Amino acid sequence: MGQPKKKAASPAAQYFAEVLRLLRTAKGRSQNELGDVMGYSGAAVSAVETCAKPATDEFIEAAEKALGAGGLVLAAAKYLRLERYPEHFQGFVQLEQEALSVSSYCPQVIHGLLQTKEYADALLSCAFPPLEDDEVEQLVSARMERRALLDRRPICVINIVIEEAALRCRVGGPEVMRAQYEYLLACAQRPNVVLQVMPSSTTGHAGLQGPLTVLETPELTTLVYMEGNGHSMLVSQPDEVGVLARRYAMISRQALRPEESIALIEQLAGEL
Repeated sequence: MGQPKKKAASPAAQYFAEVLRLLRTAKGRSQNELGDVMGYSGAAVSAVETCAKPATDEFIEAAEKALGAGGLVLAAAKYLRLERYPEHFQGFVQLEQEALSVSSYCPQVIHGLLQTKEYADALLSCAFPPLEDDEVEQLVSARMERRALLDRRPICVINIVIEEAALRCRVGGPEVMRAQYEYLLACAQRPNVVLQVMPSSTTGHAGLQGPLTVLETPELTTLVYMEGNGHSMLVSQPDEVGVLARRYAMISRQALRPEESIALIEQLAGEL
């Protein structure tokens, strides 16, 4: 039986490798010399330049500093980092990280921006077909990077409505959920975060048609993103966006008020 073919490096990985090589040679340094300054071996530098291994965040930051690249290495790495996300999600995450506001309704799981590392790890470990350990690690790392939006300047206003059922699902077990509840409560104290819960006692509401995220772009354009089972849709037509934005507004009005939502999360934490 023949050996499986090695997966070709992505265009972003090849571009990053070429930028690194050009900057290194412009400085007149060998791979070993650059590695010494970065705290890596020459073989590690070679592995990145030949796309044999992906560049880690630590490697990227060390290369930027060692080469005095003026932001060129970090700029090239921006596209490399996008590839840590599922393909159907890569376009959205760029929009999300630049948005003026993000408003999401989450019926099944806690929103990715508000997940702890342990919750994300447990959640992704439930995927089927099962993911390889390194795939889970990469996706968790990417999800944690998204949380930079919480502290970004200019401030992004984040509105999240989560179904009570999603909060009650004990992903990863009691300890993971206890820490997740604590993190949600901490996020809810942020001035730019509004967290609401749609209670299970509600007999019916506007969110029953499925999850959605409403984005306001820096150009003051409103877009709506929807996804499920590895597929996604970005809605930009004004009439369709209007319908979905009004739907989210109704979901928010039908959910518990923020202070009631906090009380419910505290109650759930106390039940563990």
